[in-house]
Amino acid sequence: MKITTEHFQRIGLLGNPEKPACAASVRAAARVIRRTGREVLTDTATARCSRLNCSIQPDAAALARMCDLLLVFGGDGTMLHTARQIAGSNTPMLGINLGGLGFLTGVPSDQLPAALKRVWRGEFRFESRALIQASGLGQGEKIEATALNDIVISRGAVSRLIALDVSVDGEPITRYRCDGLIVSSPTGSTAYSLAAGGAIVLPTAEVFTLTPICPHALSNRSIILPLSSTLKIKAVSPSPATIVSADGQLAGKLDASDEVTIRRSHRSVRLVHLPDSSFLEALRRKLHWRGTYL
Repeated sequence: MKITTEHFQRIGLLGNPEKPACAASVRAAARVIRRTGREVLTDTATARCSRLNCSIQPDAAALARMCDLLLVFGGDGTMLHTARQIAGSNTPMLGINLGGLGFLTGVPSDQLPAALKRVWRGEFRFESRALIQASGLGQGEKIEATALNDIVISRGAVSRLIALDVSVDGEPITRYRCDGLIVSSPTGSTAYSLAAGGAIVLPTAEVFTLTPICPHALSNRSIILPLSSTLKIKAVSPSPATIVSADGQLAGKLDASDEVTIRRSHRSVRLVHLPDSSFLEALRRKLHWRGTYL
């Protein structure tokens, strides 16, 4: 997609202060951006960490409303947190990797100046990523959570199986006896779902992945479902506590007979990708797929 440089004049910088390299990377990015005559904006936490003198917004949501492009410095966790904060915003994100693996952060920090030159020339593409949401009542409290990667229903700290009744579009699947269930978005297939034995799917695929965690029945396997599906998960076990989390963040707890509904969110986020970036290439490189020599 060809975009003229006029589209990106206000650049937001959002970093993870817990990353040691964050402050230096943010300051370096600000220098590169300002040399092109563009305006730099940031949020309060990033400004405090990097000591930037620029327009400051209170949080990521406000920053996204004020800028044309948001550069996110950190790892996949930082991208997930930012995606939840700015969900539904039309402002695209470009992830700058300061950490390790990273499937969402498309540019290593040491390659940022070259990457930004390509962005200014319009050499990039947008990619829309679906969000998923969970809603329901747990222990009498309302549960409302949005995730870019996954919604997980799992046991607490007690090493005991939980029982979960699951239905899709009103039709029962089964009663799972397991440590938990992962309902993954397309983006989240390379996260917790992959570690639990789930399938890898392209992040633009229109599917959920439903993956049991350590199921008691060996016949229980990961299931691929249309992203248009509505999943209902009911807690059966009175104990131990059944926990609902969204992208690793606690969303609520379920007692026996409490139920959550999981479906595609009406909101999404937009990512920026350089033309030579590829999900399949990232798989080969990050998962060390080298093939077999005959």
